This record gives sequence, C-alpha cells and structure tokens, in this order.
Amino acid sequence: MRKSLISTLAATALTLGAGSALAEEHAIKVGTVAGPETELMQVAAETAQREYGLDVEIIEFTDYVTPNAALADGSLDANAFQHEPYMRAMVEDRGYDFAIAGYTFVYPIGAYSEQYDSIEALPEGATIALPNDPSNEGRALILMHNEGLIELEDPTFLEATPLDIAENPHDFEFREIEAAQLPRVLPDVDMAFINNTFAQPAGLSLDDALIKEGPESPYVNLIVVRSGDEDRKAIQQLVDAYQTEEVVAKAAELFGPQAVPGWK
Repeated sequence: MRKSLISTLAATALTLGAGSALAEEHAIKVGTVAGPETELMQVAAETAQREYGLDVEIIEFTDYVTPNAALADGSLDANAFQHEPYMRAMVEDRGYDFAIAGYTFVYPIGAYSEQYDSIEALPEGATIALPNDPSNEGRALILMHNEGLIELEDPTFLEATPLDIAENPHDFEFREIEAAQLPRVLPDVDMAFINNTFAQPAGLSLDDALIKEGPESPYVNLIVVRSGDEDRKAIQQLVDAYQTEEVVAKAAELFGPQAVPGWK
C-alpha cells in the first residue's frame, strides 16, 4: 500500500504537468516533505480511500520551496508541510494565491547541541546554526530573544534575521543553513535550531533540546490549496480523513508528545 501511495519527487518531476489535477474529484495529489509527516499523510490517505473512495497520491519533496511551486503551477492539489507564517511569507515573496483548507499538527522547533548540555554552558562566540527559510529563522531568533541570549529590535517580527539583532552580548556567530541540512551540520556547530520534521528522523529528541517551544506555539502546520479549492469536496474529504484519531495515534507513535493536533 505504501509503495502505491508514495511517489518520490525524482520519479515524478518529469510527469507532473501544469494545470489542475482536480479534473477528477475522486483522485488528488498531495505534496509532503519526506519523513514522518509523509507517514501521517499515508494514514490519512488510507482513511480517505476507505471512507470516501478518494485516491490520494502522495508526492514527496526534500525541501520547503518546491512543494509550493508545484501547488502554484497545478502539479499538486494540496500540500501539507508548512505553518502559516511560512506560507504568508512565500505568498508575499512569490505572489502565490493560496488558501488554508485545514490544520495538521504543531511540531515544536528545538535547539540542539552535541557538545553542551545546557544553555549556560555555551561559550562566548559560539556558532549557532539557524534554518534559512523566511519564518523559521525568525522563529529560532525569537526563542533566543525570549531566553535572554540576544535582543531583537522587534521580537514580534516573525521574519527576523541576524540583521535584526539589536544586541548580541555573547558575540554569537550565526550560520544560515537549509533546514533539511541542519542535522548534518550539528557536529560542526555549537548549537543548531532544527525543526522536528528533520530532528526526529535524525534521532534527536525534543526532550534533549536546550531550548524548545511549548504547546502554545502559533506555528500550526497546514493543508494548503490554491484559493478557491478549499471548499471542494475532495479537499474537504482529505482534511476530514487527516483529522482523525488514526492519524493522531500515528503521530504519537512517531513523535510522542511532540506532535500536538492543531485542529482540537
């Protein structure tokens, strides 16, 4: 069943055509980022097939940019990988016309270190790796601000970068890295902020993070579609199939308490 549901980006790049794939309401294509979130969508796809006769083809990606480009050009009917601040930043930057069809989970971001077991142990001038996408970088910096490690000019600005740091009393050096690569660079830096999407497959537990978000985080992940498609029957069936106890149970298996349902 898994092989029939999941297609990799490499295998489908040449066959994904422009134009809406919603020509038939009983079959849709959904983009996810490779890893545990794809496994959650697989459970939802099985439920959608069983309950609604809806065939869900899952297209895996390995970055945070291509799934939105594929959605915008009609290669996908929906994607499920991003939170709202990131989506809004991409819409503003690239002019996408997207809408939120439903909510999935909050995956707290954490700061990890292979060398130090507490924030207090970080040395002066420590090298900190940050995700380089527009909103998750700000998300990490806001956590550092809240911990008193730095002072941001505006701690409510979700797209903050190191250029927005007003005070850096510990002379931290910042490296901006693609989110998927952060677990690989962890041995080479003093601390790295890593999304749970990539932390969990790398064997990192949020319990070991030096800094982490709590369940009050506003960064709920979404099921995103092109504007006008959010009320379509097939999309709502996908959302309903995702927001089930079967998916919650799978999230608990994969993430433990680090995946908080965003629709409850």
